[in-house]
Amino acid sequence: MTTLEHADIRRILPHRHPVLLVDRVLDLEPGVRIVATKTVTGSEPCYAGLDENLQGSAYAYPSSLLVESFGQTGAVLWLYSAATSGERREGTLIFGSARDVTITGSAYPGDVLRHTVEIDQLIGDNAFMRGETWVGDRRIATLGSVLAVVREELAAGTGS
Repeated sequence: MTTLEHADIRRILPHRHPVLLVDRVLDLEPGVRIVATKTVTGSEPCYAGLDENLQGSAYAYPSSLLVESFGQTGAVLWLYSAATSGERREGTLIFGSARDVTITGSAYPGDVLRHTVEIDQLIGDNAFMRGETWVGDRRIATLGSVLAVVREELAAGTGS
């Protein structure tokens, strides 16, 4: 069982505050599966400026950030796996698509998201993944297919 702390994740992902949405890896089986967490806090930018008179439901963590956090967890699995097998991925990491996404619950400040991501297939610089997101014993999201890609850096001024 491989675990990674936040400092390790920062060495793997190019994301930084406030868009780094993975806090800790609880379990990682290279090339196969990862379980990681992200703690939702009330000080995140998505909650800035909310009126204090809003109902508690207004503080539901945005689905777009939930899916992005899931995608970053998959990216940690893919990039860590590639690095440990000597197949380092160079270029720009891109979240390509998400299909068969079902959001069945919400997370709120103080909740800990637990993402479980499995690699379905790796084809060149493309990774196909799937998995679930949980808060405690409640599954709040299922992602049937997520595509992540790495593309070469574009040279400045090429117009490509």
